[in-house]
Amino acid sequence: MKQFFKQYIPYYKDYIRKFIYAFIGIVLVAGGTSGTAYIMKPLLDDIFINKDQEMLMILPIMVIGLYAAKGFGRYIQAYYISYIGQDIIRKIRDKLFKHILHLDLAFFNAKHGGELISRITNDINRIQSAVSNQIASFIQEILTIVALIAMVIYQSVELAFYGLVVMPIAVYPLTVLAKKMKLLSFKSQEKNSDITAHLSESFNNIEIIKASTAIDLETKRFEKHNQEFFSINIKAVKTNELVSPIMEILGAVAVATVIVIGGQYVIDGDLTPGAFFSFLTALFMLYTPIKRISSLYNQMQDALAANERINELFALQPKIVSGTNTLDSNINRISFNDIGLKFDEKDALKNINLEANKGETIALVGDSGGGKSSLINTLVRFYDSTSGNITIDNQDIKDLSLNSLRDNISIVTQRVYIFNDTIGQNIAYGQDYCEQKVIDALKKAHAFDFVNNLEDGINTILDEFGTNLSGGQRQRIAIARALYKNPQILILDEATSALDNESEAIITEVLQEVSKDKITFVIAHRLSTIKNANKIAVFKNGCVVCQGTQKELLDTCVEYQRLQNIN
Repeated sequence: MKQFFKQYIPYYKDYIRKFIYAFIGIVLVAGGTSGTAYIMKPLLDDIFINKDQEMLMILPIMVIGLYAAKGFGRYIQAYYISYIGQDIIRKIRDKLFKHILHLDLAFFNAKHGGELISRITNDINRIQSAVSNQIASFIQEILTIVALIAMVIYQSVELAFYGLVVMPIAVYPLTVLAKKMKLLSFKSQEKNSDITAHLSESFNNIEIIKASTAIDLETKRFEKHNQEFFSINIKAVKTNELVSPIMEILGAVAVATVIVIGGQYVIDGDLTPGAFFSFLTALFMLYTPIKRISSLYNQMQDALAANERINELFALQPKIVSGTNTLDSNINRISFNDIGLKFDEKDALKNINLEANKGETIALVGDSGGGKSSLINTLVRFYDSTSGNITIDNQDIKDLSLNSLRDNISIVTQRVYIFNDTIGQNIAYGQDYCEQKVIDALKKAHAFDFVNNLEDGINTILDEFGTNLSGGQRQRIAIARALYKNPQILILDEATSALDNESEAIITEVLQEVSKDKITFVIAHRLSTIKNANKIAVFKNGCVVCQGTQKELLDTCVEYQRLQNIN
């Protein structure tokens, strides 16, 4: 708990004025509550017993004033505390999202997207009530308790001892319940992540679910997660609600003791009826904030568990660190020097040596899993090589800033990434938007005609994953995006695989034209698409077994001959 407050209290420095307003509201609520207990004494002693006419006129005004103060105080407290809490959560969510995006690609491969969504949404939402309403309620209830205790002691010190002895007795069972609540909260959040992950996976794979008639299978899997989530939450409710009966029973014992002893004081004339009932009212009112603060403490365990899960992400740091150098605007040569790459002690690449010069197209071919994409990933620094180095014009790419390196590279893969935005914004993604450049890129990708025939042209909104376009159209949008960037390094990973033969031939010619002043890498399984490559590197089991022109490889490379026969 202490660590939680230590982490979030610094955020409050940006809201000092609003916090002062909220604190004034809290004081009004606490003062109004204790004042309500105090007026029981003049109500009984001055009005009912002494029949004071003047007090009869004054007391109703006091009652109105006390309840008005409580109502207004509760309003300004609720508004300003909610504002502070929601704005802090907004900042934390922004910070967490940015932090996650900076983590390595290996992290995203290991984590399910649904789990990350759950942490950014559900877990942070659980913290929101803690940093706003619960903290405010803690302060309010503590001030109310202090004011009522002062009232109780003021009326009778001896009776106060009997009435308040229950408080330290209640500490142990409430502490046990709080520990159990934290454990259940952690389990609840883990299971909530499972539900979000399953939903994300199901909706992203809806076509295969329907095609495989697996709706019942997925429904049963979801029902299992949902039932477990329900069971955990019911246990949490049962645990939290135990606070009330524990406090009710202990409080009843204390009140009964006070009635016996205090009643005798009144009979003996040592205490006025008004003072006794004022004391008793304050005591009754005191147990309400004590119960609330105990319940709040249990609820805070939910936020503590969520905060631990969020801090796990904040503690992660990218292993791929940006350099500081800026890449020159004119790239002439890329050299792969003895590149090795391991994943969990398994070699993905071994001693790769390859050179690419400006204006050249380098084709990477071989069976799936041979290492072609892994080599490209080391160039883009999605992964860093575990041995050897890659240089661009004799500069180690690890010395370059990541932005400088990646701003000069465009990648088109088999998987087309489409955002729920206009065609124009999809093509200019990550770059400054220019409508004429978008049109030029579409024309180069032979996509302008079909886009122009759409009702809103380049302003057509694409659905999530671009489902309102055909596969070939989505691929052309991806190629247009790559060309819009006008990169110095162009990477095509089965970039024309979704196109028909005629379209593929056209796009191949386009790419050959635009790559004249670039360094182009083409990963291909269909060898017909790489006939114009200046150099072909043949991959097998993470090694380059042959490299040369197509003619040279057909004459000398057994592995390339095998691939040619397969094609």
